[in-house]
Amino acid sequence: MKKQLLVAVALIAIIPAASAQNGNSRPQPVVQPLTIPLPADKPYPGTIQLKVDATDVARGIFHVRQTIPVAKPGKLTLLYPEWLPGKHAPRGAIAEMAGFKPTAGGKPLSWTRQPADVHAFDIDVPAGVKSIDVAFDFLSPTRTSEGRVVVTPAMMNLQWEQVSLYPAGYFTRQIPVQLEVTLPDGWTGVAALDGLKVAGNRYSYAPTNYEVLVDSPMFAGRHFRKWDLGQNVTLNVVADEAKYLDARPDHIARHAALVSETVALFGSRPFDRYEFLLALTDELGGIGLEHHRSSENSRNRDYFTAWDENDHERGLLPHELVHSWNGKYRRPDKLWTPDYRTPMQGNLLWVYEGQTSYWDLVLAGRSGMQSKEMILAEWATHAGFYSVQPGREWRSVEDTTLDPVIGARKPKPFASWSRGEDYYNEGSLTWLEADLLIRQATNDAKSLDDFARAFFGGREGDWGQDSYNFDDVVAALNAVHPNDWARFLRDRLQAPGQGAPVRGIERAGYRLVWRDAPNVFDRDRMAQAKNYDLTHSLGMTLNKDGDASAVLWDGPAFKADIVNGTKIVAVDGMSYSKDRLETAIRAATDGKTPVRLLVERGGRYRQIDLAYHGGLRWPHIEKVGSGPDWFDRLFAPKRAL
Repeated sequence: MKKQLLVAVALIAIIPAASAQNGNSRPQPVVQPLTIPLPADKPYPGTIQLKVDATDVARGIFHVRQTIPVAKPGKLTLLYPEWLPGKHAPRGAIAEMAGFKPTAGGKPLSWTRQPADVHAFDIDVPAGVKSIDVAFDFLSPTRTSEGRVVVTPAMMNLQWEQVSLYPAGYFTRQIPVQLEVTLPDGWTGVAALDGLKVAGNRYSYAPTNYEVLVDSPMFAGRHFRKWDLGQNVTLNVVADEAKYLDARPDHIARHAALVSETVALFGSRPFDRYEFLLALTDELGGIGLEHHRSSENSRNRDYFTAWDENDHERGLLPHELVHSWNGKYRRPDKLWTPDYRTPMQGNLLWVYEGQTSYWDLVLAGRSGMQSKEMILAEWATHAGFYSVQPGREWRSVEDTTLDPVIGARKPKPFASWSRGEDYYNEGSLTWLEADLLIRQATNDAKSLDDFARAFFGGREGDWGQDSYNFDDVVAALNAVHPNDWARFLRDRLQAPGQGAPVRGIERAGYRLVWRDAPNVFDRDRMAQAKNYDLTHSLGMTLNKDGDASAVLWDGPAFKADIVNGTKIVAVDGMSYSKDRLETAIRAATDGKTPVRLLVERGGRYRQIDLAYHGGLRWPHIEKVGSGPDWFDRLFAPKRAL
């Protein structure tokens, strides 16, 4: 025993002290020095030349050439944009960048990508070099599984942040850049950039700064038409085929009324001109993205030619136009950043997006872009969903403003429990309540219109940025109508466990009810998406083939272990169809008959008897009593006739 003890003591003595505690090797972290210059508000020495060859439509490849002035030899760090305004998350398309080659005087330069920041490229600049040339290709997705398709045989969406790099160490507004883009022969391009000169298929613009460049994308296409909407606003449309550009005068008049109503609401224009960029397409990837002097929008190709069937689609352009005031001119202070590497914080997106989602419906109603029935149906759909959404128990609306970063807009297993970007639609319902509260407290002498004019209105033509915080919002609301607005906003938006956001609907003299047929918004969105939303009955949504695509947490389908991807094969012993499922749900209202399903998942089949007897249910809004219709007052046009 003594001999063994001495050996053990000797072995312990030779174990390094760093691993003596558990006998395992235990390294220390390598200190990572800060190697990327922080942005400074100082002029960049020289003007970057950016040339984009966009003629390779067949393969969707953009060939990029940049000439970048340099002030001194040594390391130059170039950044590929990562955090982009309007996307609320790091969505830079770095994976599609290929063939990066920096040169000087025709000679290759050595470079290294920073492992801790893959968007940063360090280039060794030799002595005596005044500028370097950078070449790379942007390989745009050719199918949706690779990302958003931005090039089709008939059109393209050029976003300059995807086809350019910028030097680290400067505010982007301090970096001059001059753009030249070559389009396919016969195509027309539009961007809200100044000094355009066209030579054949080459578009060149006057120098601007990199911030303005990134905020001024281009739509280009083979089939193009534009309309003047007044107020220095133009509607620029590209389409898959020329026939889809056949807009009636009434269609354009409603778009012009939208512009007039929006300017009347805010009282001034935060732009010198504004370009709606609209793609009517079934091929280009969908988009709705705000910019200060333009917006990127896509709608179904029959936007004009099937106008009466597309009422539910016409809220996008009002939304993006409002963003010129709310989001671009007035911007939450933590969402404004000096470059595209600094992370953005979206805690006030319930103002930026939530109030914009309110105004897009109000302005659509005032301008005739959408019917009152459609607008109320959309609010009913959102209010109905939030009345059953279990994720509200644990997660506040403000916490969902972080969802663009957390969820990256990918599908979720049980989205009703995890929640998503609810600051849009619950924000809209919250601002409806605020508007009606002010109107009724002041006998309709004041409204949220007054807040919009005071808070978002500014100096005519000022397309800079003016940032704000929570206290600024509260102070502006109190200036319109004194109230405990801080508590109002904190209770509804910053605290979880709130009731359904229906108080604005009720203040308007309406109530949320349930019927056995979908409202017009649900009807049209289901038709467009080719799905069947049974959230409020069986607790799931099915695609056109009967596959579950969304399952309500703790709903009937959930309790029967149905998850996304489960396929309904048969209903009551017969092959699945929407009509058979509806018939079964109606039959179950006798309180005894189950909804009998045969389901399949992963090659395994199960018979399920759903004990659901509540019938078909969809949310609606209906008028209560004979009191005033506050929605009629809300949607009354404001512009001078």
